[in-house]
Amino acid sequence: MIRAPRCFLRISVAPAAALAAALLSSLARCSFLEPRDPVDSSLSPYFGTKTRYEDVNPGLLSGPEAPWRDPELLEGTCTPVQLVALIRHGTRYPTAKQIRKLRQLHGLLQARGSRDGGGSSTGRRDLGAALADWPLWYADWMDGQLVEKGRQDMRQLALRLASLFPALFSRENYGRLRLITSSKHRCVDSGAAFLQGLWQHYHPGLPPPDVADMECGPPRVNDKLMRFFDHCEKFLTEVEKNATALYHVEAFKTGPEMQNILKKVAATLQVPVNDLNADLIQVAFFTCSFDLAIKGVNSPWCDVFDIDDAKVLEYLNDLKQYWKRGYGYTINSRSSCTLFQDIFQHLDKAVEQKQRSQPISSPVILQFGHAETLLPLLSLMGYFKDKEPLTAYNYKEQMHRKFRSGHIVPYASNLIFVLYHCENAKTPKEQFRVQMLLNEKVLPLAYSPDTVSFYEDLKNHYKDILQSCQTSEECELAKANSTSDEL
Repeated sequence: MIRAPRCFLRISVAPAAALAAALLSSLARCSFLEPRDPVDSSLSPYFGTKTRYEDVNPGLLSGPEAPWRDPELLEGTCTPVQLVALIRHGTRYPTAKQIRKLRQLHGLLQARGSRDGGGSSTGRRDLGAALADWPLWYADWMDGQLVEKGRQDMRQLALRLASLFPALFSRENYGRLRLITSSKHRCVDSGAAFLQGLWQHYHPGLPPPDVADMECGPPRVNDKLMRFFDHCEKFLTEVEKNATALYHVEAFKTGPEMQNILKKVAATLQVPVNDLNADLIQVAFFTCSFDLAIKGVNSPWCDVFDIDDAKVLEYLNDLKQYWKRGYGYTINSRSSCTLFQDIFQHLDKAVEQKQRSQPISSPVILQFGHAETLLPLLSLMGYFKDKEPLTAYNYKEQMHRKFRSGHIVPYASNLIFVLYHCENAKTPKEQFRVQMLLNEKVLPLAYSPDTVSFYEDLKNHYKDILQSCQTSEECELAKANSTSDEL
């Protein structure tokens, strides 16, 4: 079992680079980037992986630090003895690639405004002109980093979980917390913010110390677990770097649904339709979501689209997630076997220690990753699988699909395994039970409507994955046949 270290790896940087990083960090905390009070938008349910956590759990809007106890959670004589949580990072900035596309679109609108003076044929100021003048505050340095709202997501999640499972998150267990993270700054920073939330739970009103000085130590980077997809040669070759792997995504971009939006947006913004493409339309839609999530602003970018447009753009995003992270290709989910097995190794060890009347060495394991970490794992377990694949040609048939990424993996999404020990068990098998929560709501079993399973039964259902799925074999590229079958 790998032990969590007590400090971050220290990386030396040139003084100028360090100064630049400090200045950028200070800018990120300036008030003009701070989130405002939550704002509603009719488009919010359709932002896919850019969805705010509170849009999936609307009860949090009135009490973001108060725990909501799902009535399906076990209680009474069954006591939680271990919690293993897989947590997506909190709200983040757009990536540099998205910002460059937005800058391209913004420049297109400004060029149009300089030609026509910013007025419409009726003399009224139009939406395109308003967007040309709307501040473009995104900068390349932001590149997917965690925002203050994302830190808030994590601190509040920590407070809720600590209140929901007080025995597991007890002060006595604090030094035994284990935190694993992806190497991406937004995940490392999410883990640190979560620890700050726990400090707030233990020491209300006291400022938290540096994470490296906390008793449990900072999160330990492990990309082989949290970014398994980067270490799977078969996935990288057959999906990530394969120009045809996302055929249905590209086909949908040129299909009738997206082309109708393209023409409509061109008319709304009064720009030539040939100057626009599906990627620019999508970045405009996501800019609405980023302004909403990061700053709490319902910006003019949101006025470009209506709900019907949003449903089509959500489907475009879901197509990408389906074919790159979900059921589109078997390797998408099979590449996550190592992570799935790691979770059950923690649970196995807790069961063994409890059976020997030993203290649980790691009562809480927290793993910080990405939407790309969670979706393959949930697919591996059989969740959110539709009868028919999502394709470029069945948008209308998939209007009521199960695979809606924004409802599954919004910012700060979490998949939690809770292991219980039940005192009144009649047989050894009945002593240990497991419940899973997705985004703090009890998740029924993928193979049954039940919301709780005997641990032994859960392991038996996933026996193939636990025993036969070897990442080294799953991710190995098929070797070219060097022999000829010809006579």
